[in-house]
Amino acid sequence: MIRYLLILKLVFLTIVPTAWSLDWENALKQLGDKKFAQVETAVKALGRSDDQRAKALLETMLENKLYQMKRSKSLVRAEGKRNDFKTYDVFTGEELASGVKKRELKRIRVNNRIRSTLKNSLARIALSDSNPESRKEAAENLREGDPKEVTPLLKQALLDEKSEGVRKSLRFSLATLQIKHPDPEIRRESLRLLSGSLEPEVKNLLITALEKNSDGTWIESEADIRERIAKELENIDFWEDIYGGVKTLFFGVSLGSVLLLAAIGLAVTFGVMGVINMAHGEMLMLGAYTTFVVQQLFPNLVEYSLLISIPAAFLVAGCVGILLERTVIRLLYGRPLETLLATFGVSLFLQQTVRSIFGPLNQNVLTPSWMQGTLEINPLLSLTYNRLTIIIFVPLVLATLLVLLKNSHFGLEMRAVTQNRRMAGAMGIRSDQIDALTFGLGSGIAGIGGVALSQLTNVGPNLGQSYIIDSFMVVVFGGVGNLWGTFFGAMILGLANKLLEPFAGAVAAKILVLVLIILFLQKRPRGMFALRGRSIES
Repeated sequence: MIRYLLILKLVFLTIVPTAWSLDWENALKQLGDKKFAQVETAVKALGRSDDQRAKALLETMLENKLYQMKRSKSLVRAEGKRNDFKTYDVFTGEELASGVKKRELKRIRVNNRIRSTLKNSLARIALSDSNPESRKEAAENLREGDPKEVTPLLKQALLDEKSEGVRKSLRFSLATLQIKHPDPEIRRESLRLLSGSLEPEVKNLLITALEKNSDGTWIESEADIRERIAKELENIDFWEDIYGGVKTLFFGVSLGSVLLLAAIGLAVTFGVMGVINMAHGEMLMLGAYTTFVVQQLFPNLVEYSLLISIPAAFLVAGCVGILLERTVIRLLYGRPLETLLATFGVSLFLQQTVRSIFGPLNQNVLTPSWMQGTLEINPLLSLTYNRLTIIIFVPLVLATLLVLLKNSHFGLEMRAVTQNRRMAGAMGIRSDQIDALTFGLGSGIAGIGGVALSQLTNVGPNLGQSYIIDSFMVVVFGGVGNLWGTFFGAMILGLANKLLEPFAGAVAAKILVLVLIILFLQKRPRGMFALRGRSIES
């Protein structure tokens, strides 16, 4: 008995692989058939096979790069044009020949039906992949397949699948395919599986199910199913409004963070010295260009370029600020109109200097990989990493500045000069040095803001002009010289702009915000958080 079993096992091991091999070879031959029906049959057979080579073969065919050598009838991957094709092994990618003429090759033709079959077959293969993400993606791709072919496959995969995340995608895909099933019970079950989903495809599917045919009859014949679909659509609309509001708040906080970075340095200089510095925007520009230069000097350190650029931009913009204060502004204290005109001329000079060095065109500043992409919370809400990083970065800058002003000797002297310049001078504080260092500090912070802006907007000579007016609005609205006022002013203006934009448009929203600020200042001329001090009160 044992002998017969061993003989049967030997026969099985010998015959079955031969049969599998014959099926594989027959499928490969059918791919070159003139009839699309035969080609489609071959694609389905390859998709059902357990041969690992099928994936590479079908992917090449989907890319329209699968050819058959006319002489040898072998399948190759070919790339090129006219009489200069390179051929590669379909499975290993190894180059076989170059300079192959077009007449020696026959392309495996693909139409829309075969292309759809190819996608289904690749998804079928991916469902057995060891990577859960690949299986999940395959389940999502099968939603567009033929329900008769795909439904049994999804059901079997659902029975075999262990990962709950993949099972959720499989159930969703299965429900999407069966929502139009003739059996009402199956449609009800599909609707139950789709309940609570916020996918855009689900909404479109449900809207279609509630439409009427050309003869006036409902596509969905069952009244109770139509009622449940209507409730699901109401739920989706509700959550669209909620997450739309969250997204608006996110963009408002993001804009407020950008405005804060642009205005926080101006709040320091304007609050301490009362100087209307129209060149403050160019300090932002210098910080952005510093980021560009750092990336050019260290092309292999793009991932760390922003970390290097932050201190570099602070030093560059800070030194330019100190030089500006020592050479121009110190001669014009007490003459605000002349200071405004002089700093406006400096801003034009800095813009032209940058144009002469870097050219008039915008420069490309690369974004590190850890700031690229989006954080997808759900199908209706995704947040970009670059804006999230800036939102987190701004409080760190503000906290560092507050610690410096509250807990350092320089901060104490600067606050003394801000509150009463004459009394500070009587106490031995050298106001001219504090002015220079304060101006350098404010300019340096603006340079750091330029580093952040380089990840959100174009880096060009006119970068600073886009933010200088908004920066003054933030400082005046929040309270001149008050950092907390600047913080709340920036956030309120950012949120107000984004909340008004959907109703009034971008330009009208800015005008409305400006009008509201003017009206507010009629009641509180010194802003939300006014500094206190004898010289300030007077």
